[in-house]
Formats: sequence, structure tokens, C-alpha cells
Amino acid sequence: MAGHMDLAEYLFRRIHQIGVRAVHGVPGDYNLTALDYIEPAGLSWVGNANELNAGYAADGYARIRGVSALVTAFGVGELSAINAVAGAYAERAAVIHIVGAVPTHVQEQGLCMHHSLGDGNFRVFADMAANITVAQANLTDAETAAAEIDRCLRECVLQSRPVYIELPTNMVKARVSAAGLASPIDRSLLVPANDEAVEDSKADLILGKIYASKQPFIIVDGFTSRYGIRDEADELVRVTGFPTSTTPFGKGIVNETYPNFHGIYAGMAGKQIYMPWARGCDVVIRLGPLPSDVNTFGFSTTPDPTITITFERDSVEIEGTQYRGLHVKSLLRKILTRLDKTKLPKYDPYPDLGDLRAQLKALPPTGKDDTIDQATFWQRISNFLQPGDIVLTETGTPSVGGRDIVLPPNTTLINSSIWLSIGYMLGACAGVALAQREMVAEGSQPQGRTVLFEGDGSLQMTVQVFSDIIRNRLDVVVFVINNDGYTIERWIHGMKAGYNDIPPWRYLDAPTFFAAPEHDPAYPVFTKRAETWGELNDVLANPDLQRGKGLNIVEVIMARDDAPEVLKRLVESTSRRNSGVSERPKAITHEEKVMKVAG
Repeated sequence: MAGHMDLAEYLFRRIHQIGVRAVHGVPGDYNLTALDYIEPAGLSWVGNANELNAGYAADGYARIRGVSALVTAFGVGELSAINAVAGAYAERAAVIHIVGAVPTHVQEQGLCMHHSLGDGNFRVFADMAANITVAQANLTDAETAAAEIDRCLRECVLQSRPVYIELPTNMVKARVSAAGLASPIDRSLLVPANDEAVEDSKADLILGKIYASKQPFIIVDGFTSRYGIRDEADELVRVTGFPTSTTPFGKGIVNETYPNFHGIYAGMAGKQIYMPWARGCDVVIRLGPLPSDVNTFGFSTTPDPTITITFERDSVEIEGTQYRGLHVKSLLRKILTRLDKTKLPKYDPYPDLGDLRAQLKALPPTGKDDTIDQATFWQRISNFLQPGDIVLTETGTPSVGGRDIVLPPNTTLINSSIWLSIGYMLGACAGVALAQREMVAEGSQPQGRTVLFEGDGSLQMTVQVFSDIIRNRLDVVVFVINNDGYTIERWIHGMKAGYNDIPPWRYLDAPTFFAAPEHDPAYPVFTKRAETWGELNDVLANPDLQRGKGLNIVEVIMARDDAPEVLKRLVESTSRRNSGVSERPKAITHEEKVMKVAG
């Protein structure tokens, strides 16, 4: 390896080494010279219409590929992206945010520069970023710059959260040691090994709790995939046969065709039989939890810690006692290796918690002129999905309704369960489709489609993403749920209020406006509108849509006040709770105490 190279070359080659293959972002005068180093490093430049969409796309790319890179300019560029970076922090997406910054001598002199606040303070935006990133570096010293880059990249991958790297314009060509490139950052080796004696002890303790249980329950949450334990979680569910549910955030992580899988545990918004049964369990195994109000249905699915075994990234909590410094992938592998199936509990048959596929098959046929409704749309659309698909459901009725989708094997579902920034999913869709295309080409991802369910209000937030999709010739299927406004907000408050209205758009004209190619067999464009079940069924049967190649947009018309039943129940329960009306005039449970404290 050559002794020295330009700093920007080192940065982008290092990023390539950890698995990134494309860089999202927007050019600006403070980052232009750095962009010249992207393609020589083996990376492609995505080129987004704006920084917010670039950040959303980088987040989606990271959720599939494991890590991503985003480039913005100082000040105006980075602040346009800060919402997306904050969402990546909240929901643990590993985004490397590179900011082209003003020259070091300008920073030192405190000059009044464009894109700044005019007060000579060039740390103010970095200070903001420090609150939503896990590592930061200002590359002002050529002697330490390479090490600073490596430190940030390690933390980004290890913690699965964003990092912030400032690259001043006069440092782009600074000569730095290239020695680090000889030792690639191996993502699989970043997690230190557990103390074997401690790991053995806790594995045996957990197995003992499992063997002694009479009514066990497994809850798989969304951070399971961020911690790299998706395979272990799936194996635990399959091998034990224990009744299993996911949270909304965790949907799609385990194989939903297993007979012991019973959908999403919806607490007070779900089936009446489910929560009493779950509260009667004596051991709850909880993997990768996100304890947000949305993800726990108003905290009603938060299990009693005295019966719960919770696996976090680097700790495990067993019945209220937390053991730190235990990285859970190794711990779970040991538990699975030592698991004796003959000692698993022979519990009594549990109540009918629901066979999702049987329910789907039992739906009556739709009439040709029937109105498309939220009550069954999300179940019925399951028949359109294929193994290998990556499904995204936007915040609002798509996210809530999408919880009823019955997923085929080897399918990934992406939603937001704490940040909930509407418009995110269209941007994420572009990043997901790009990552999926790369990984299919590499043979590390099965062939499948990128399928997005997007609300009309959310689409209006980030519609420029269609330009990014067309520019990069990405294959996507977008279902636009047109219910004439912010329906989820109408149900929360203001059913007839004008502030929940949006202007009507001709959504299917988007490909024309954004200059999609016409009559190009290599990149086809498919657009259809469906107002009845007959029309929608014809659209779904179209071979072009089923292939999912090119840009596909299906506008689905629904009533403005129609919403999934679980959303209606959740709003009603929350309203009753906030008004002080007791829903259960009996002894207060642990979950109810948590709910009372929360709101």
C-alpha cells in the first residue's frame, strides 16, 4: 500500500471497505472538490433532489445494507438533512454524515461566511449534530485525520447509529498515511468477545428459567435486526415453538409462516383475548425492544419486568436484574447450542390467538363495484407480495394497516415506530431499492421487489424523490393511498377541521413531470388508478406490475374518514385513558401503572 494519499481518497476508500457502494447527498460549494473522489473509490454518486430526501434515502439504504453515507454542505445543507439524521439516530440506522466545511483558517479567524449565522461561530451546527450522532470528527489535522475517520466508522457500525464527519475544503487534498487501508474495518469483528465464564453462567440461568416456565411468550422487536441477531431470533422461535408475536417495529423479522407466530401483539388495541393471555405468561422473552408509546400501543404491551428476559445490544436483563457487557449475539448462539428440546415446557393449549393465513383465506370475495376499504385492504394486499420483497409502510394509515399484512417468507418490512416523520418512506424507498439492487447483483440478497405503501399527505412532503428514483432507474412499486388528507390526524383530532385537508394532486402525472423515459423497455413506467375492488384486482393481476420493474404507481382511492379498526380502537382507548375513565375497574397491573405514568 502506498505511503500517503489525499485525505478525501482515504475517507471514501475506507467507506467502501465497510460495505457502502453508493453515496447519497447534494453538491454544494463546500463539498464539491471532495465529490471528485467518490467514483475513483469504487462508489457511485446517487445525487438527490434535496438534502432531506438524501438523508431519508441513506437511512433506508442503511437498514438493508447495514451502513450508508451521506454528503451535504456546511450549514444550509446539513440542517436540511438533520431531521433525517435524527430519525436514523432514534431508530438506529448507521449513517455516515460527511459535511463539506469551511477552510480551517476561516474557522480559526471567525470570518463572516455564507451559509453561516454570520457570528463567526463555526461550531454551532456541529454542536447540534453532537446530540444526534454517536461520534464526531472535524478533520483539521492531517496527522490524526485517518485515525479519526476510523474511530467514527467503527462507532457507526458498532452502535448502528449516525456519525458526523466535517471535511474542511482545504483538507480535501491533505496528505495522510494510507497504512490503515491495509487493515479493513471488519464489521463482524467489531463486537468484543464475552467473558466466557459469565456468558456460560447467564446462558444456563436463562435456560433454567425457560425450562421451568409453564406459559412462555416471545416478543420480537425491531432493534433485533440492528443488533445483528435476526437469524438467532428466528431460530429461537422455530426451535422452541413458543407462542410468538412481534411489535409493529419488529414485523417481518421472523418467519410469519411458523405455526406459533400470531401476528403483532397490539395490547389494548388488539383482540380482547390476547392481552389477558399475555399477562398470564410466566416468562416473556423480549428481543431488541423499542419501548415507545406507538410501538407498545400506549405502553399496554410492556411486560412485567419480574417475569421478562430482555436482550439488548450489549446487555441482558433477567427478571429485573441487568447484566451489562454481554453482547447478545454470542449469548443467544450459546443458548441455542445448549437448548435441550426435551426440557421445554409442555404447556396447556393456549387460546386461539389467531391464524393469520387462515383469516386471509376466509375473507369473502370482493364485488366488482365494492368500495376499497381499510378493513380488509391490508389483508387482501398480502396476496400481491412475493418472497424476497422489501415492503415499506408510511406513517399514518399505511403503517397501522400494514400491521395486518401477512408476509411471505424471506420478506422484510420497514416502518417507523418512534420518529414518525411523514414523507420518510418515499425517500427510504429510493435508498432501499438501490441497496436491494446492489445486493441482488452481489448474490447476498434474494431477488424481490421494493413495494411502498404511501399516504397522499406524506407523498406531498417528499414527492421530489420520484426524480431521484427515475435518475437512478430504480425499480419500485408505489401504492398511493388517496384518502383526501391526513386521515390519521382526523381520527386523533379534527375530523372535519380544515387543517387536516391537503390540496388535490394528479399523482399519476408524477412520472411525466419528473421526466421519466417514455416507451423505454429497459425502464418501463406503469400508472393506474383504482376506485373499486374490481379495478384494483385487475391492476394487481397485471403482469407488468407483478414484475415490479421500472417505476410503478398505483393510486388507491379510499374514503377520507376510513381507517384501520386497530387505529380507531387505539384512539378511543387513549382518549378514555387521558380523560380519566377507567377501562378496567380491578387491581392495577404493572402495565397500567406504566401507562398511567406515561400519560
